[in-house]
Amino acid sequence: MTTKFTASQSIEISVPQKPIPIQHYLRQPQRLVSALVDPTRYEQLAEDVFRLKMRPLSFLTVSLQPTVDMRVWSVSNGTIYLRSVGCEIRGVDYINQRFNLDLKGYLSPRQISTGAYLLEGKADLEVQVELPPPLAFTPTVILEAAGNSLLKSVLLTVKQRLSHQLLADYHRWVIAQTTEEKVLEDDTNSPFPTPHSPLPY
Repeated sequence: MTTKFTASQSIEISVPQKPIPIQHYLRQPQRLVSALVDPTRYEQLAEDVFRLKMRPLSFLTVSLQPTVDMRVWSVSNGTIYLRSVGCEIRGVDYINQRFNLDLKGYLSPRQISTGAYLLEGKADLEVQVELPPPLAFTPTVILEAAGNSLLKSVLLTVKQRLSHQLLADYHRWVIAQTTEEKVLEDDTNSPFPTPHSPLPY
């Protein structure tokens, strides 16, 4: 029998006003992924597709470690979308062959009256799996409660990392960009020739 588990999580993050608006940062999905995920737990498969190795999850008597392929892309207004495009449960062949994960979400910037921005987003996670005996004989209400709670905890962890890591990385990025612009501006205004400039005579 196939059992379905679901969870949803909304998020709202206040973004302090910076010299460079947050939507410019959000147009770089790879940077966002690297800010949120430990470098040892993901690899880039294509320009906008990443393979994420999740931490082991305990579901009743079974330990699972999903590997999820995610497409992450942005549009012109800075909204980032994500969608799972593949999943594998390594080490548990029975479940791997009977497991389907669907994750979709978005994160969108909205300017508020103060000139600052608010990031608003939502993620929906659904898992369908045919459980092996003896789990298959566990009452459905217990299975669904445990599964839904597990998925909710996964999304809550992502929300917490997003709330802290994204703003910290955005702050570092703005500093790096403004510093680089100042160096270029100083070079342009310098009365002395740069190594690549023609001599003034």
